[in-house]
Amino acid sequence: MVSEGQLLWTPRADFAANSHIAKYIKWLRAERGLDFADYDALWRWSATEIEAFWATIWDYFQVISYQPYLRVLDTRQMPGGKWFEGSLVNYAEHMLRYESKARSDEIVFHYLSEGAPLATMTWHELGRQVRVMATRLRALDVKPGDRVVSYMPNVPETAVAMLATVAIGAVWSSAAPEFGVKTVVDRFAQITPKIFFAADGYRFGGKPFNRLAQIKEIVAALPSLEHVIWLPFLQADTPVPDIPFAMSWQAAMKIADVARSGFEYFRAPHDHPLWVVYSSGTTGLPKAFVHTHVGVLVEHLKLMHFHFGLHSKSVMFFYSTTGWMMWNLVLAALLTGSAAVLYDGNLAYPTPDVLWKMAADTRATSFGASPTYVQIMEKLGLTPGTSHDLSAMESVLLGGSPATPETFDWFYRCVKKDLWVTSQSGGTDLCSGLVGASPTLPVYAGEIQTRMLGQDVQAWDENGIELVDAVGELVVTKPFPSMPIYFWNDPDNQRYRESYFDTFPGVWRHGDFIKINQRGGCYIYGRSDATLNRFGVRIGTAEIYRTVENVAEVADSLVVCCELPGGKFFMPLFVQLKPGFTLDEVIRNKINTALKTDCSPRHVPDEINAVPLIPYTLTGKKMEIPVRKILLGAAREKVASADVMKDATAMD
Repeated sequence: MVSEGQLLWTPRADFAANSHIAKYIKWLRAERGLDFADYDALWRWSATEIEAFWATIWDYFQVISYQPYLRVLDTRQMPGGKWFEGSLVNYAEHMLRYESKARSDEIVFHYLSEGAPLATMTWHELGRQVRVMATRLRALDVKPGDRVVSYMPNVPETAVAMLATVAIGAVWSSAAPEFGVKTVVDRFAQITPKIFFAADGYRFGGKPFNRLAQIKEIVAALPSLEHVIWLPFLQADTPVPDIPFAMSWQAAMKIADVARSGFEYFRAPHDHPLWVVYSSGTTGLPKAFVHTHVGVLVEHLKLMHFHFGLHSKSVMFFYSTTGWMMWNLVLAALLTGSAAVLYDGNLAYPTPDVLWKMAADTRATSFGASPTYVQIMEKLGLTPGTSHDLSAMESVLLGGSPATPETFDWFYRCVKKDLWVTSQSGGTDLCSGLVGASPTLPVYAGEIQTRMLGQDVQAWDENGIELVDAVGELVVTKPFPSMPIYFWNDPDNQRYRESYFDTFPGVWRHGDFIKINQRGGCYIYGRSDATLNRFGVRIGTAEIYRTVENVAEVADSLVVCCELPGGKFFMPLFVQLKPGFTLDEVIRNKINTALKTDCSPRHVPDEINAVPLIPYTLTGKKMEIPVRKILLGAAREKVASADVMKDATAMD
């Protein structure tokens, strides 16, 4: 069994030397006279001299601005800093920079769904469709600042709609078609949208899901809507339904092509909204995070080149729906000139290896999924490296939940030995990462390689003292460009401040537990508001899950800690057993012994209960906080909306 922190991979000399990180360090030496011996020295400078660092990102990637910026940052006060004030940029313009004569016929999208075979789209065709749809939106009187929303699957049309919206300065927001009516309305009603892109449904696990009834309810609940653009996805010849202001996608695209040279992008000032993305909304109205063109642009240029390691010939895949910020990051691959792989459907249908076959067929260089997906693969006994040609694959991105050492080890055993396996962590609130990867560093089992450039991430105790090699609150002590400029409908930034700045005024408290070791490697231990307090010692849930889910009879688990009167605590563990097993004293003792041996006596729960299913959000996060609140007496419907759950019966 692999141990935590065990060395698993060291980058080849040519892999490290050809990375964007290595080239950037050389550029800094030649252009700025700055000399950094290694990544750690570079990170320390970037996290300290944040204005100088972000200025070099602007110059290194040659950001297109229609006028110079006045300053990089006006104040380090959080929240409230203005980034690149005076600049005029457009995020979509940068995403389509590679639509040139030299590359116009190269592939930008590979796309596959349960109802259609693998197909491709070129840079030229993407640019053409974006300009046509943008022109249509302008003809529908969509102005800069108007909100455009989507209820569409992960297909090229959704990307076209997003880029067209952003190109003209309208504000984009997306929900996945599997979301229920209440979940969608809770999000979209906050921002009073003008245009609604909707698909007739989606397929999942071999079954069609018609969403016409849901769409009619959503439209009725959004009186601000002026137009609905209808995409027949389940069936190509589905007529436009009886919905007010509806037109078909095909009709919307019946506008003369607009030449690349003749199209004018909206020139977005530093504080112009790019999109609205949302928190999960498990316990209340979802937070509506508002990001800017310039803030997301410089952050994603840094992220996709330096930490995802994408090049102009890369092909990136990450399994995501359109309701998760990872969909935004898959499209952000275009900023590097990479192709992106869009997949819509069940991750194990019609065969368990469908994603690996797709990766082989598209020659994917970067493969991304959640650690839960790896658990599925291991339980099925799949070894994709022997059954598929994955010779093009260079890196793996794990996201959505903490990855265990066993997750890392599976890729080296079952996919390939020379592979940059990365675990990265951030959030929808910043639409990026805080801790992640560098292609110049070795990979250790279960360890996130490093803190990301420009992010002054630290682990703090409750008194604000920095910790090393100990678990503490993940904080960011200096501002970063993709911080939300505000939450939608949040007067005086009250909810914003309460969410991030109440605990440590002026310092971003992210809400995760983190440990940072001496070499800068990071471990995420789950949400700090789901803290397990055992005899005065704080424990992260991730370390319990790693041990419990290695017990042969256990399929999944969830643990919470309830504060009781008199300063007491009660920590129950819930386990979903594999088929054929029943929870008895033998299995209970096996779990408790594993926790006591692998972790500590403090990790042993007060009781263990069997449940048929562990509750998850639609984005794959265990619902620890709602479970804890229910156990403390809160009404189920008050703390956990069924619409945000993968399976609402799990909470029953």
